[in-house]
Amino acid sequence: MHTLLGLLALVLVPRAIANPALPRTDDVLPVHESRQSLPPGFVNVGPAPSDHTLKLRFALSQNDPNAIVDALYRVSDPTSSEYGQYLSKAEVEQLIAPKSAATDAVKAWLQDNNFSGTALTPARDWIGFEIPVHQANRFFNANFSIFEHDETKTQVVRTMAYSLPASLQGHVDLVHPTISFPDPSIGGKGNVIGLQRRSSKRTHPRIANRDLSSKCANITDPECLQALYSIPSTPATNPDNRLGVVGFYGNSVPYSFLKQFLLTYRPDIDPSTNFTVDSVDGGVNEQDGSDSSSEGALDIEYTVGLATNVPVVYVFSGALGDFDGYLDIVNQLLGEENPPQVLSTSYAAEETSFSFALTDKVCKQYAQLGARGTSILFASGDSAAGCPVGNDTSYQVLFPSNCPFVTSVGGTVLFEPEEAWQGSGGGFSNYFSRPAYQDAAVENFFAQYGDTNADLYNHTGRAYPDISAKADDYVIYAAGFTRIFGTSASTPVTASIIALLNDRLASAGKPPLGFLNPWLYSKGASALTDIVDGSSNITCEGTTPPRGFPALQGWDPATGLGTPNFDKLLALLGL
Repeated sequence: MHTLLGLLALVLVPRAIANPALPRTDDVLPVHESRQSLPPGFVNVGPAPSDHTLKLRFALSQNDPNAIVDALYRVSDPTSSEYGQYLSKAEVEQLIAPKSAATDAVKAWLQDNNFSGTALTPARDWIGFEIPVHQANRFFNANFSIFEHDETKTQVVRTMAYSLPASLQGHVDLVHPTISFPDPSIGGKGNVIGLQRRSSKRTHPRIANRDLSSKCANITDPECLQALYSIPSTPATNPDNRLGVVGFYGNSVPYSFLKQFLLTYRPDIDPSTNFTVDSVDGGVNEQDGSDSSSEGALDIEYTVGLATNVPVVYVFSGALGDFDGYLDIVNQLLGEENPPQVLSTSYAAEETSFSFALTDKVCKQYAQLGARGTSILFASGDSAAGCPVGNDTSYQVLFPSNCPFVTSVGGTVLFEPEEAWQGSGGGFSNYFSRPAYQDAAVENFFAQYGDTNADLYNHTGRAYPDISAKADDYVIYAAGFTRIFGTSASTPVTASIIALLNDRLASAGKPPLGFLNPWLYSKGASALTDIVDGSSNITCEGTTPPRGFPALQGWDPATGLGTPNFDKLLALLGL
């Protein structure tokens, strides 16, 4: 197991210790956060060693937590007079700056107790510090213990509840990592979001230029996608228009993989075309192939190989895909003067793995990035409505697609016409309410779908996915040619289309598309291909019927609003 770098909690400990200590009951501080049960698969194997050092973070209270959301909508709503007038780094930092009283209180507490605090963001709204377990238990009325995942044997140090010292109450929104757990299915060798099916490795000849049915009949490659979605092969011309691709430890992409892919499937592109790397938490994009994966290759090959001449940056984290990875990536991008205008991420985790307070914090950090003009896209998942372990009473919901301030990408299969892919993740958040921009579209879905399985999902929650793209039978090169499918493929394809649209906008002297959803649901849907066939569905162990949703007219939880068409979107933008 890789040890997380930077300001992260230790995930490996020397050994398990029996007979966990009873929770503390001697203090009367109110509980600040708690969880009633462990995430599926985790068990408490004993108290953490008293001298073990925790690397914790304070999230400081802000003057107006919703100011950034209001700003995001002002610059993202096509009906707003401020549409497209994105905020600068300094303007965002001013909006989300912590209360001066909160800064003072945290500084005083750290100094009084001989701890050194480190600002983790330019706005100084996250403060990191180190503290031994025995002091953390005392100060936060906690019981930090070792929890082990029974399948992966991942060990983490967490507590089931904690309180804030009296002097910090009202000044600190949360302490992390405390009650939120990693999702062991994330990270490592391409082990992402549920299903990811591959055939045995074999060479696939490039298909000659013929009609759409011929181009997409055998495999999904750049030529198929160009024909299916009218994606141009003409090179982009604006070097400042960048496309970011997120990767985690275990998903390095050797440059030789990309070169072989381009030689085979984009011979019109210079095979020396490459990508840059933006390292987070000490992430290193290894080139010897030992740390590579099909996931990383897929993400890079279907951005560099589709968004012709758009500069692609691999935002590569040394973390394993734990929440800290998401947090550190967005914080690092927010610290840059010019972050990528599009960000594609093919990773996800169960909503319930993380507390609402923590999820809300990072969701609003995505809002910060969106307010600066970045389109943020996440894969919706590859397990339809999911099979949460030990829970047959509700559908699975995935983070970060549950966040109202990102664009979630589902999956389709086939062509002429496309249908919903059975693995396409989608549903309704139990954390976030449905944003107003979705109301009409989602109500139209329920008017057709009725109350089928209504007791298994939150009718009023943020609905996802927002959009979709082809998810089946992609050919990639990862130390050999192989096939792969999932929304992990749909997402970089959609991101590439947005990046190419941004290039045309830049050439016309216009701002990038930024946060897509208000535009997609009000105007953009008219330039999408509505998917009305197929459904998402998965059969879980036990007696429950298949879980999922049908593709219906308009928005649906299988394919969102539909699939993109570059030419139609370009025309809609007046270009």
